[in-house]
Amino acid sequence: MPSGRPATRLVIDVVAYAAARLVLVAVVAAAIYGGAQLLGVHEFPLVVALLFAIIIALPLGIWLFAPLRRRATASIAVFDERRRKDREQLQARLRGEDPPGS
Repeated sequence: MPSGRPATRLVIDVVAYAAARLVLVAVVAAAIYGGAQLLGVHEFPLVVALLFAIIIALPLGIWLFAPLRRRATASIAVFDERRRKDREQLQARLRGEDPPGS
């Protein structure tokens, strides 16, 4: 790949989406745990709060982070298209033909 820009964009978009989902889980877990503390349940297990947070954050993140998800998906599509074209050109050169698009 002559230019690393699509790959860099892909990494940034996917990491941003994954980080946003993880932060959402942490916020929901903190809210559940804090809510339990406020209600007087002082021995509420943090693992239980985390498991409930994961269950709640899965569908919630789909709606909240739809723009991030669409951007990551678009970056993946651009990267895949570029790989497909590079592979076609390589296969054409290996067959001794003129590469498509040249």
